[in-house]
Amino acid sequence: MASNFKFLEKEFPVLANFGELAEQYCYTDPNSCLMKLGMIGETIVNLMFTYDKIPVPYDNSAVNRINVLSSEGLLTRDLVDILHALRKVRNKAVHENYAEASACPVFLQMTHSLSEWFMQTYGDWNYQHQDFVMPVKESEKKTDKIIIYSKAQEEEKEEELTKAAIASAERAELVDKKVRLKQANKMASQRQKSEAETRYMIDEQLRQVGWEANTQEIRYAKGARPAKGRNMAIAEWPTDSTVSKKGYADYALFVGTKLVGIIEAKAEHKDIPSVIDYQGKDYPRNIRKEDAEYQIGTWGEFKVPFTFATNGRPYLEQFKTKSGIWFLDLRESSNVPMALHGWISPEGIMERLEKDIQAGNKALQAMPYDLLTDKDGLNLREYQVKAIKAAEKAVIDGQREILIAMATGTGKTRTVLGMIYRFLKTNRFKRILFLVDRTSLGDQASDVFKEVKLEELMTLDEIYNIKGLDEKTVDKETRIQVATVQSMVKRILYNEGDVMPAVTDFDLIIIDEAHRGYILDKEMGDIEVLYRDQRDYQSKYRSVVEYFDAVKIALTATPALQTTEIFGQPVFKYTYREAVIEGYLVDHDAPHHLETKLSTGGIHYKSGDTVTIYDPVTGEVTNSELLDDELDFDVENFNKQVITENFNRTVLAEIARDIDPENPEEQGKTLIYAVDDQHADMIVSILKEIYSETGVDNDAIMKITGSVGGGNPKKVAEAIKRFKNERFPSIAVTVDLLTTGIDVPEITTLVFMRRVKSRILFEQMLGRATRLCPRIHKTHFEIYDPVGVYDSLETVNTMKPVVTNPTTTFTQLLDGLEEVEDKEVISAQISQIIAKLQRKKRRMDSKTMEQFISMTNGMDPTQFIIDIEKRNPEDAKKRLLAHRNMFEYIQQIKANGDRAVVISSEEDELTSHTRGYGNSEKPEDYLDAFSDYVKTHMNEIAALSIVCTRPRDLTRDTLKALRLTLDREGFTTQQLNTAISELTNEEIAADIISLIRRYAIGSSLISHEARIRRAVDKLKKAHNFSKQEMSWIGRMEKYLMEESVLNVQVFDEDSRFKTYGGFAKINKVFQNKLENIVLELNEYLYDDGGRVA
Repeated sequence: MASNFKFLEKEFPVLANFGELAEQYCYTDPNSCLMKLGMIGETIVNLMFTYDKIPVPYDNSAVNRINVLSSEGLLTRDLVDILHALRKVRNKAVHENYAEASACPVFLQMTHSLSEWFMQTYGDWNYQHQDFVMPVKESEKKTDKIIIYSKAQEEEKEEELTKAAIASAERAELVDKKVRLKQANKMASQRQKSEAETRYMIDEQLRQVGWEANTQEIRYAKGARPAKGRNMAIAEWPTDSTVSKKGYADYALFVGTKLVGIIEAKAEHKDIPSVIDYQGKDYPRNIRKEDAEYQIGTWGEFKVPFTFATNGRPYLEQFKTKSGIWFLDLRESSNVPMALHGWISPEGIMERLEKDIQAGNKALQAMPYDLLTDKDGLNLREYQVKAIKAAEKAVIDGQREILIAMATGTGKTRTVLGMIYRFLKTNRFKRILFLVDRTSLGDQASDVFKEVKLEELMTLDEIYNIKGLDEKTVDKETRIQVATVQSMVKRILYNEGDVMPAVTDFDLIIIDEAHRGYILDKEMGDIEVLYRDQRDYQSKYRSVVEYFDAVKIALTATPALQTTEIFGQPVFKYTYREAVIEGYLVDHDAPHHLETKLSTGGIHYKSGDTVTIYDPVTGEVTNSELLDDELDFDVENFNKQVITENFNRTVLAEIARDIDPENPEEQGKTLIYAVDDQHADMIVSILKEIYSETGVDNDAIMKITGSVGGGNPKKVAEAIKRFKNERFPSIAVTVDLLTTGIDVPEITTLVFMRRVKSRILFEQMLGRATRLCPRIHKTHFEIYDPVGVYDSLETVNTMKPVVTNPTTTFTQLLDGLEEVEDKEVISAQISQIIAKLQRKKRRMDSKTMEQFISMTNGMDPTQFIIDIEKRNPEDAKKRLLAHRNMFEYIQQIKANGDRAVVISSEEDELTSHTRGYGNSEKPEDYLDAFSDYVKTHMNEIAALSIVCTRPRDLTRDTLKALRLTLDREGFTTQQLNTAISELTNEEIAADIISLIRRYAIGSSLISHEARIRRAVDKLKKAHNFSKQEMSWIGRMEKYLMEESVLNVQVFDEDSRFKTYGGFAKINKVFQNKLENIVLELNEYLYDDGGRVA
């Protein structure tokens, strides 16, 4: 009979030859057969690289080559699986002399199908599928003769055909990438998969999660039976079912001798859920009497607890009924089939059998929250406990995706710690994955798990087995795994090993900074980023999150649109404004607006002028030709398209008057946002000049950007640490360290020397200064805005993602290269840099090319790449890092090479320094607007009426709601006090109650502290209190200083009183007159001369 691979003879004779030889060896020499089939896989991969002119990876291993083609989008998941299977079996044949005869027919069919796809994508696009015909077993004598006769010439012929194939591919005309991708994916979707391929892939997937599976060998007919200590998927298990195939189930799953599941494998075109309803239920009903010893129970008519159906195709949302692994828990008749993204492991099956969700939910509801608020332990705040309660309620209600939104700086990690402890303690969840997107966040979480004391002075790390970022495998004892998204992407989406995470490895995933799954910015220089490729990061992030059959709880400060698409609307929200109102974060004061002659008038050049041009990359300064047209720059372009040192000097001189860099102990620290690295250098230089006149220490001012220490991430981290922990620098100038989790509570001043148009980004920048810092008595922070950030801020939807174009820069790649030491990782990183340079060189104009050649000592990009590829990894790494300047240069070049910046030497002067009070320009206008608002809304807003007429009836919640209402209107306590201070030239720190009463009913205005002290003094003078009573009066005074409102309910609600016995106990101390004492104290508090409204 003719060879099944004959169709390749004309276009790809090398493949036809390997295929024909493999068929000849199929029955007589399985080892050689598998080797030849492996060669087909390897040759196809090499030809794809040649046809599409794809740069080979630096570490040019078979695994990496397959992964590159996958990341380019040329190989679908099923083709990747076939190529890895061929690679592995060839390795076994070569190195272990593997010669399993039963494997040959399976691999022949798979390789034939792969070859047809290759023909339809790289050869004859009109080729039509031909059914594979299994070779006939010929007489031993005749076959032997063919093999003996051909063996001597075999290798020589193969080598000759391989060289010819590569030469032909090199000569072939390059096909447009989009056209090739479309054809590759179209033919992959039409590829027909044999039952043998489907079975092999299912076997392989089962093996990866811990089952012994081999359809050819581990089957009932060959004597395979369950055994203690073994987890077996036994093929073709007999049942009494009459629905098909004489009652044989495709697989029966056994953990030891326990029958725990049935798998039905189907052809790809079948709807899998309907298979579950038919054979999937019939086999578990009809387990034979003689197999009763393996049963672990009965559930209605079913004798097996779990049933599965699959066609071996990876789960795809758009083909959900024809892909994935469908699973049904038969123990409850109300359960519905669900699609899984992978297989359940033997351990996962047993855990599922033992798990009692109802008992876990009851234990969760019964467990008190005292431990969370214990002053010596977690010491969680009220809103953190509310967040945990909201998450627990959602879990108990059966919600699978849960989102919690908490402002930056409100203690998400401690909240997570409390949540994890309760979930594990009550056995509601068995194993938790804490997913972060940067190693720094993972380290931070691990530190908290190791430091914060929980029960009996033990930390979470001491109570439960926690696996850190470096540990990749999960064992039975593991209760918490901390991992980065990127490392999980590698383990799940690019797994070519023998072990794969099972979908049941975790039953709860907690995702930190969930919105950042879509924001790839400069700080993502961690090594895990190496595993990112051109495919959309968002879909990978989502694939990891959705892979596990687990409840997901996501935490975020900024719910981006995509976050809510995955997790739904937040079940709990705690905003920055709420945190300010409750005193957990500090507010910003009215922003300082600085205007100069140039910022209001702009910079103008007339036709015929000569301008000075600066090249930010080469540092060259040249004079332009005479201008043909006028050139205008407004403040938005300052420090971007036009460098105006005089503008920077003018505004910085004014700001410097308000900042004492040598007094961070009292005044705090300052963070200045610059446009780019050169601008940051200019700001540092100007400030050093300004402060040198008064003898300020040079170290007080410092640039902290991604370029510090030559861009070495360790040096950047050290600089941030210095800013955080040491006295100097007290003024830091930065560009891109906005969302890197710099937590420097001492920051009390932010200066915006750059425009920001995204409100989300602006809020992240503000978030750097919102944290409390009692050590320096921080009450608020200042904002200086010389470039009109407030005016330019778009009223964007805060659900909008910040970045939608996840591309990695040369700087990031070089940063990663500098950090890594493992040879394999170095090679992987170098291959990414080379691939990026290959893409970049296609778009270089002649000027850029000239600069490139000059910066690499006479090499063009192609020569430079060849030079790098010839070197060993260490040497290549040094060479690349030595050319950092060149990479920065080409990184900044747009396709047209246009990047010139104008230098302006025009003089500048300050024209105004005012503060911005929302819509009001002057403090008096702001206060008038506040007065009008409280007077006109007094009858509409109940809380306003209570403050003015019955202040003693005020509760904490009423006051909080009122403050939020005023906040939405733009009236904050801090800005109202500042406006009054500006008008009167006297410092004032009145609370919102006094401010409302002052502007609504004319009460006298005194500070919050003075009002409380005065009221308490009056109370003490009116009574002869005992020492014990005086202690409680002191505690009430302290409470009022922090809260503003005191009523009898507080004694049983607030832990500051509740811990000591609450109202009943304290009332005894005051001879049952506590209520009267509180009423009297409230009378004094509001005895402020205001007329009754």
